[in-house]
Amino acid sequence: MKRKKSVFLIAAAAAALLLALSGCSAPDKGKEAKVQPIRIGVAGPMGFVQGEHHWLGATMAAEEINKAGGIKVGNEARPIQLGKVDTNEINSVSDATSAIERALTVDKVNFLVGGFRTEAVFAMQEVAMDHKTIFLGAGAAHPELCQRVEKNYDRFKYWFRVTPVNSMNLAKIDFLLLAEVAKVLKDQLGIAKPKVAQLAEKAVWADPIVAAADKNIPAMGLELVGTWRPSATATDVTAELNAIKDAGAHIIFANLSGPVGIPVGRQWGELQIPAMPVGIFVEAQKDGWWEATGGKGNYVATINTYARTAISEKTIPFYDEFVKRCKQFPTYNAGTYDCLYILKESMEKAGTTEADPIIK
Repeated sequence: MKRKKSVFLIAAAAAALLLALSGCSAPDKGKEAKVQPIRIGVAGPMGFVQGEHHWLGATMAAEEINKAGGIKVGNEARPIQLGKVDTNEINSVSDATSAIERALTVDKVNFLVGGFRTEAVFAMQEVAMDHKTIFLGAGAAHPELCQRVEKNYDRFKYWFRVTPVNSMNLAKIDFLLLAEVAKVLKDQLGIAKPKVAQLAEKAVWADPIVAAADKNIPAMGLELVGTWRPSATATDVTAELNAIKDAGAHIIFANLSGPVGIPVGRQWGELQIPAMPVGIFVEAQKDGWWEATGGKGNYVATINTYARTAISEKTIPFYDEFVKRCKQFPTYNAGTYDCLYILKESMEKAGTTEADPIIK
């Protein structure tokens, strides 16, 4: 009888200890279950530098924010969880919309950042608006993307563009760079009226620049000898470049955001075209431009969003940290870094992840 009682007491003690231990761990599990991450979809063409830098910029910001304790929403600190959304938008608009739909309905992301090719971003924007999801753009430049917000605020209020400036403002920067090169040709080479060939990829974002160039180039005292519009994904532009050479151009006014920039830079050097390329070469903004063009793209002059310049107290630290982490120069698509910090500040001010208070 005593032995049975002892066995019972031991069993009861073991059960009590097990309950006590499970009771100690249960609150932690419950707490972890309550703290849900804020899911942010990083959307871009991940097989290209544009999408790669979307991801790198966002990853850098997410790591910094999480290391500092996450995003404080009300009284709760929540971590960021990134989701890579490969839109393949350089090649396919339908792939892009499908990827966004999947990110919102299957992966259940709370916010979207990124987007690159304007034609695709128009469609991606529509999907995000259908789901009333805040989408911070970091790639597409056409003015209509933001004009939609003005025209139909209730539907498009969830859209914001962080980078780049819109196509018309890009054109102004473009023309400043063109004017600098033209001045050198006039003053140092004695070319009274330099001839300009316009080379712009066949993409919606470039259309306003092409239209402006048709008027502005003659107004700048330059001669426009022709306009060529290769595909943004073209791998051979010898026909266009030879036509530009035959036209006697002194300057190639280029606006190329897609991978076509690489064959332009390489084949321009191989064909020894005696004309200065100047404008927007997104591919030339990246660290691997020299290798990609076989050293032929040495004299291409391009604009970039990020440079190691103290525009504010944050620009050089950002640039240096990006290069340290990623072993590359940041292209403008790395503006997803800013997107995450904008979302963080807005959520913390609003005290919620709900769209309308954050939008305010």
